[in-house]
Amino acid sequence: MDARAKYARYVTTSFTSGLEPIIFDHAQGAHVFDSDGRRYIDCFSGISVVNAGHVHPKVRDAAKAQIDRLIHASSYSYYVQPVADLAERLADATPGRLQKTFFGSSGAEGIEAALRMAKAFTGRHEFIALERSFHGRSVATLSITGNMSRKTRGGPYLSGVAFAPAPYPYRSRFGTDPERVSEQAAAAVEDVIRFQTSGDVAAFIAEPVMGEGGIIVPPKSYLPRVKEVLDRYGVLLIADEVQCGFGRTGRLFAIEHFGVEPDILVAAKGIADGFPLCATVARPEIADALRPGEHLSTFGGNPVSCAAAIANLEVMHEEDLPGRAQRLGDAALRALQAETADLDGVGEVRGLGLMIGIELVASRAGKQPNPQLAQATRARCREQGVLIGVGGTDGNVLRLQPPLVIAEGDLAQSLEVVVSGIRALAAG
Repeated sequence: MDARAKYARYVTTSFTSGLEPIIFDHAQGAHVFDSDGRRYIDCFSGISVVNAGHVHPKVRDAAKAQIDRLIHASSYSYYVQPVADLAERLADATPGRLQKTFFGSSGAEGIEAALRMAKAFTGRHEFIALERSFHGRSVATLSITGNMSRKTRGGPYLSGVAFAPAPYPYRSRFGTDPERVSEQAAAAVEDVIRFQTSGDVAAFIAEPVMGEGGIIVPPKSYLPRVKEVLDRYGVLLIADEVQCGFGRTGRLFAIEHFGVEPDILVAAKGIADGFPLCATVARPEIADALRPGEHLSTFGGNPVSCAAAIANLEVMHEEDLPGRAQRLGDAALRALQAETADLDGVGEVRGLGLMIGIELVASRAGKQPNPQLAQATRARCREQGVLIGVGGTDGNVLRLQPPLVIAEGDLAQSLEVVVSGIRALAAG
């Protein structure tokens, strides 16, 4: 019985719309190989996780060395050197006054820690999030997720959460001019505070670049404007860098593009190049607001994951992967925009670094989302040896998020496969 048959019998997969019909066997860099030996170019990185590439030698060797020394020790009961070393590295790497880290195992766990910290520090209990956002699949993180399709059949959710309009010029109630969208969407945050809350708001949470929402890059002035509003009301800013962090957008952290200092930053996915880990990094006074017994993570700060994360940070700097993402991403974005300019089924191509979205529509004039074309294009790309993702609130956005080590030739080939797939399927 192969893996597909065993999955059907023993693994719960009813929550997916169907796994891709590939059995992964091994991988290296930006390539994965199936059980038949066929090679694929990976342009999705396990949902933006293996940013330094599959099985990077330095990360692999660091993890192997740590396994020989210590695999597990509760880092909230005993001192563990890799945990201390990684926390120090993160304090140096994160922007502004962020200094102290709480470690967990997943992005959702990191976001929950951020919510607890914000409540403990401010003494307030409400949150503001964005429409079209996604922050995880636990009850708390779905409560601050602004996407009905992710929340179906899971309610009722936690109270005390209000939602502001996403800074999404392509589909905004404020029009399509980025500057007007920035101004009005930021002003709407203040309206939400004044009219949708009791004035007990602890924090505003946002992804600097929205991933699951469809690779939404806000206008550059949006986050600075929002920060001005938050400061007036004493509301903290939580930056969800779970997907857009660790070099993905051309900076180590996406919020660096916008010149804003968050009060709390949450990283996961790309933090350890495939090992399970999350980090909630806060200003010392915010981190220290938690009292004994108020929060914990059994596997948080796993020594092997922390050792891998330290090596991953070194790879980011030594190979300048953020800079590489910026260069390759800028070129890829220009190429895709040029190659799809005549395609009525492509509404918009947008992105930052190697985090690129292609929004597919029934027609440019009507902007009606076309999730069927997105799914068909992903399947066709797979058949042509390229693995991509699909996302967006309506499931109509192709997601290109390859490992940052991808060769220029592999990236060019992948873009050609994607564009030819859209062209062929749209014509058909």
